[in-house]
Amino acid sequence: MPDVQQTTINNSTIIFDAQIFAAPDEAIFDSQYWQTRDQISGTATGRGTTYFFWHNKQELVLRHYRRGGLIGKVISDQYLFKRLQETRAWREFHLLAHMQKLALPAPAPAAAKVTRHGPIYQADIIIKRISDSQDVFTLLCRGALTEQAWQTIGACIRHFHNHDIYHHDLNIHNIMLDKQKKVWLIDFDKCSVKPHESWKATNLARLRRSLDKEYSKQPHFHFSEANWQTLLAGYAAI
Repeated sequence: MPDVQQTTINNSTIIFDAQIFAAPDEAIFDSQYWQTRDQISGTATGRGTTYFFWHNKQELVLRHYRRGGLIGKVISDQYLFKRLQETRAWREFHLLAHMQKLALPAPAPAAAKVTRHGPIYQADIIIKRISDSQDVFTLLCRGALTEQAWQTIGACIRHFHNHDIYHHDLNIHNIMLDKQKKVWLIDFDKCSVKPHESWKATNLARLRRSLDKEYSKQPHFHFSEANWQTLLAGYAAI
């Protein structure tokens, strides 16, 4: 389980797992720090660049929080500060730590930083990378998944729902499958513990829209109604 600790350096608050970073400073959130040590293992591009790097024989992921949509073109990475517990980095880190205690298949948190500039803040997070895995979108573009895989995806989502874990952006890009055929969920920014049942069917519907959207866009996308019904059967079986 994560050994969650917190420290303040200048105008930054750092939350960290002391088992991964014994005494972190702000430098660990700077990709140049890892590049100069030749520890960068790769990058991914989305709203910004995500960096993969090695530290103490563990592969980690460094992500800077950036806004999307129209506002992101004007204010790319600044957020209104109310209190630390409401910042996106703090919430994601502690949700990931909570899910580790529940043994849910989600990335483990390593560290997060919130830097305050008066009424605004900027933030970064470092998580453990899921080894030997690919997102299901990529896999479906290459070929069909087995019936067992679809059932396992449904069962995985149900495990999260049973613990009232609300995934704000449940789409086919945020579901991973590793070499042992284990299913993982990723990207828990803006997610939360959300009691009650009313949102869970809507959450599944969001995933279905994601699959339908990619099916209509991709020249080869191996998804069918039968696959969806198998996923739902896996969801219902838990």
